[in-house]
Amino acid sequence: MAQAALLVIDVQQSFQHRDFWQEEDVPAFQRHISALIEGCQAKAIPVVDVFHVAPQGPFALDSGWVKRMDFLQHEAAFSVQKHVHNALTESGLLPWLEAQGIDTLIISGIRTEQCCETTARVASDLGFKVLFVSEATLTFPMTHNGVTLSSAELIHRTETVLINRFAEVVSVEACLARV
Repeated sequence: MAQAALLVIDVQQSFQHRDFWQEEDVPAFQRHISALIEGCQAKAIPVVDVFHVAPQGPFALDSGWVKRMDFLQHEAAFSVQKHVHNALTESGLLPWLEAQGIDTLIISGIRTEQCCETTARVASDLGFKVLFVSEATLTFPMTHNGVTLSSAELIHRTETVLINRFAEVVSVEACLARV
């Protein structure tokens, strides 16, 4: 029987202090990730909080913003800090997952195309089954060479590059039905 864990990646107050923060997609994100967390807890699936920490700015520990966003009230089974884009490198998470017999990772969190996608890719390379719950991820528009990609376009791009390679892309409902 597969053993799963839910990763709640970088859902921290630090993001609310970045210049790209937008509220537009936040209410739907909050509903989806809250439903995913509640559903996983009801199935006794451990929830792991992952926090990004940087030497300075809003992601620095001394900023006071490296803590859960206020809407999150769950009890985490484990919590780690990371200093790179993926949650598995040098955070202490990988040995914990191995000790728990976890073979399936459910990915949720902030910056769909960055820390969530990178964690999914690394997890797949390490042999984990990955369920990427894109509706329980959040990102913000990005501009490069004068072209702006919307949040929806970035999420679609992430789903496109992950599906059938690194992860199974699922809705909250489908994820909870699978685990």
